[in-house]
Amino acid sequence: MDFIVPDYIQSIEPYEPGKPIEELERDYGIQDSIKLASNENPLGPSPKALLAIKSIMKDLHRYPDGGGYKLLDKLAANLAVSPETIILGNGSDEVIGLLSRTLLAPGDEAIMPQPSFLMYDITVRGVGAEAIKVPLKTDMTLDLEAILGRVSQRTRIIFLCNPNNPTGTVFSSSDLTIFLKELPSGVTVVIDEAYIEFVRDPNCAHGLEFFKSGFPVVTLRTFSKIYGLAGLRIGYGVMPSRLANLIHRIRQPFNAGTLAQVGATAALDDEEFLIKTVTLVHSGLDYLFEAIGKMGLHCFPTQANFFLIDVQEDADAVFEGMLAEGVIVRSMRSYGYPHYIRINVGLPHENERFVAALAKVLNLNGPI
Repeated sequence: MDFIVPDYIQSIEPYEPGKPIEELERDYGIQDSIKLASNENPLGPSPKALLAIKSIMKDLHRYPDGGGYKLLDKLAANLAVSPETIILGNGSDEVIGLLSRTLLAPGDEAIMPQPSFLMYDITVRGVGAEAIKVPLKTDMTLDLEAILGRVSQRTRIIFLCNPNNPTGTVFSSSDLTIFLKELPSGVTVVIDEAYIEFVRDPNCAHGLEFFKSGFPVVTLRTFSKIYGLAGLRIGYGVMPSRLANLIHRIRQPFNAGTLAQVGATAALDDEEFLIKTVTLVHSGLDYLFEAIGKMGLHCFPTQANFFLIDVQEDADAVFEGMLAEGVIVRSMRSYGYPHYIRINVGLPHENERFVAALAKVLNLNGPI
């Protein structure tokens, strides 16, 4: 059967998520694998979220709260914003898609760093708009000046990932202030802060501060990383209420499921788990940087729970070699880095296993 499909849809390459553990073990006939490819929380889900989810299981025959009242109310209180400024999504990915559908038409432009989160490109091209990609600086930070230079009369959205995925770099509040003051009117800046809780740099910009100051900024956040709820698919965006109202016109009424809403609401009270996660990630980063450095490899500085490693060989080949050792990492070839891999911090024994496996695959000496 022939389908009449727009060229801009046919030209999109599907997003490839990290390989699941089940697939690896099935294909290679191995057990006890570890996955350090998708920037997930190694501690698992928030315990308070799990308890809340168990308590609501009996009500799964009911539709979710289409307005997400309890979650919006708690988020608004925690963030000191109005509930009318928050849009819930099936992960922050969906909010990216909703923003593209609301603000872009065929022929419009959206600017984004290159490389960055691949879903910006996919959602923009999915509505027939043009994705304008601006290379990073040599130090892998976002080139805000160059992005400003690409703004045209057709520009409607600028996507900024902070910390940037896959590089882990951030931009400062002072740099963002200059950027926003020079930005022409009619352009919405979307700041994706999926990893903001892991940032150690005190100068890192936070989108909510600029939103509260009246700048045309949308801030995206997620429960997938810091709260370990990736499987529930729940994220949100904070934006001007007028834009939120427009998005509600196209948002699916039950896009945030019951378990996701209940789990996320409870997770917001799990401060102990948040602190434990951040502490684990920071100590894991310190260990991994030291251990990998002793192997003679370069790790790129990061403000997230993941980082890049220059393996000095074909990244796809290293990826395959690590799979044979029961360790899932991410090759960065599709991001334009053919010799880099990306890993996220795991539990201490997982970090140690990764280091040993990498040394074996690269035929290098492990840490002293």
